[in-house]
Formats: sequence, structure tokens, C-alpha cells
Amino acid sequence: MAYDVALAARVRAMLADNPTVREQTMFGGLAFLLAGRMAVAASGQGGLLVRVGAEHAERLLATTAAQPMEMKGRTMRGWLHIDGEHLQSNRQLAEWVAIGTAASLAASTG
Repeated sequence: MAYDVALAARVRAMLADNPTVREQTMFGGLAFLLAGRMAVAASGQGGLLVRVGAEHAERLLATTAAQPMEMKGRTMRGWLHIDGEHLQSNRQLAEWVAIGTAASLAASTG
């Protein structure tokens, strides 16, 4: 399955004002990097991959529709997957993009 081009376009529009954003194909999807760190990606398996940081992952798993991100059968600590059905509104998507952006910037300064 190819990544959702419409979802990627929505993310691109949300990050358009950030001069440090760079797009890169990764893991069968389209990643959005801020200051060289991946923040979010339109996943090749559908939905959105979001950097949340290990310290926030458990709380977000318990309080949202997010699932652990898995690659090759291995859970990736500090990353979550959000199915497209939970990203239908711009508000929903903007919340996850903000989380990914904050976690990416924290990772680049930490």
C-alpha cells in the first residue's frame, strides 16, 4: 500500500510556515522532518506515524485511538501510529502534527 497522498498534502499545508521542514521518502511513506528529525510521516501502511517521545507514549496510548508503531514486528519506542479514520478533521490531524513537531524539536535540543 502506498502512503495517503491527500493526508501528506494536509500535513504539508500545516507545516508550510516552518522553514526547517524537509520531506523525505522513508519506510514506504513520506516523512516530514524538522531540523533534521522526523516529526510525522504519512505511513506506507496508511495513517500517520507520529514521534511522541517515550515519556508521553503510554499516556497517549491510554487516552487516544493511537496504537504502538511497529516495524518488522518490533515496537518502536516513542512512536505511535494513528489510523486515517482518526485523522478526518483538520483539528484531529493538527493535534497529532503538533505533538510530533514538539517531540521532534525536543529531540533535536535534548
